[in-house]
Amino acid sequence: MRAFIAIDIGEKEEVVELLKELKKIKGRMKLVEPKNIHLTLKFLGEIDEGMIGNIKESIKKSIEGISPFTANLSGLGVFPSVDYMRVLWIGFKDEGQTKKIASELEKELHKYGFKKEKGFTPHITIARIKSKEGKEEIKKFIERYKEKSFGEVECSEIRLKKSILRPEGPIYETIEEIKL
Repeated sequence: MRAFIAIDIGEKEEVVELLKELKKIKGRMKLVEPKNIHLTLKFLGEIDEGMIGNIKESIKKSIEGISPFTANLSGLGVFPSVDYMRVLWIGFKDEGQTKKIASELEKELHKYGFKKEKGFTPHITIARIKSKEGKEEIKKFIERYKEKSFGEVECSEIRLKKSILRPEGPIYETIEEIKL
């Protein structure tokens, strides 16, 4: 199964409104469904179901000493760069909790053969950009919202999620939920 570790954001009104504005831009983009919006702490790729127990233990170790926290969703940006846009994201600002969790997950999961990622930038993906079409309009959109706050999110659990890919968009199912 295709899996990842995440903090679910859900259908925040401010983000849903932003997605409605984004839909007006002429360009080839795949918007993330509001119900699927999340912060990915670690993408695992294809895993065997027999690994779930080890992954759950790794998550538990990675959150030791971390209490529930509040994060601010603010600002817009793109990966990898404004000149070569692939992912449009909203910033995820906390007091370092997600970076610490992601770093610990890297260490813990590496023991089970998962590849270490280079760097972690907390963000929530809201769209995948498929072509250069509409690039200038997207740049203006980012400029307009680069300092805007899209509200706060309460982070009280980490979830191991399964991703079922379909042509009309993915379905995400929670496999395990670990409370902070």
